[in-house]
Amino acid sequence: MRDQVASLDLISQAYEHRPYVITNFAVTVDGKATLHGRSGPIGSATDTEMLVCLRTTVDAVMIGAGTMRVERYDRPLGDPAKRGRRERSGLSQDPVLVIVSGRLDLPWDAAVFADCQAHVLIFTASEADPPKTEAQVRVVRHEGHVDLAAALAYLRTARGVRALLCEGGPRLHAQLLDAGIVDELFVTYAPKLAGGEGPSMVTALPELERPLELAWLLDEGGELFARYRVPRA
Repeated sequence: MRDQVASLDLISQAYEHRPYVITNFAVTVDGKATLHGRSGPIGSATDTEMLVCLRTTVDAVMIGAGTMRVERYDRPLGDPAKRGRRERSGLSQDPVLVIVSGRLDLPWDAAVFADCQAHVLIFTASEADPPKTEAQVRVVRHEGHVDLAAALAYLRTARGVRALLCEGGPRLHAQLLDAGIVDELFVTYAPKLAGGEGPSMVTALPELERPLELAWLLDEGGELFARYRVPRA
């Protein structure tokens, strides 16, 4: 698994008008995206390593406000060695953390906002101003609602983002898929059952039929790690 992720070259796949977009999520055998309200307990340490390795291959990591409120992110890369490897390969030390928050309702005491080395870009429809933080925070405002296609165009043309990893949550994943702006999906299938009424890996996605190409299916410790490509039109 590590060798496959290390060999990824997502940066070179960028479009002129938007970044190359991949998503990553873990689900249980019965398709649930959370256990006890959080995504973290689903996957193993190997799944976490997979996620961190994917972060080393992109210019930006995107999450929704709900995911930020539950998971309370720190810097995307906590390991100085991984930040050093990114820098030596011509990337910034950390991918930019991109947050989609229509109301700008965020946990401002989360660790990432207290880190002076962190770069956070927020797309919002709110007119409110964020509080002062140690992190370097930039707000981009959209009228009425956040237009994800326009947000990706801004990231590519104004910020030079070539590859972007979306880590959710389920509603943001659904919106990207519905807009047809996802290029690859990385899915971890955990050998667990969740039951209950928790969310699946997408929420409120309209019915569609979109074929996927299986690029790999890896087995490690009972977990299945799948990589799917969305065929280009």
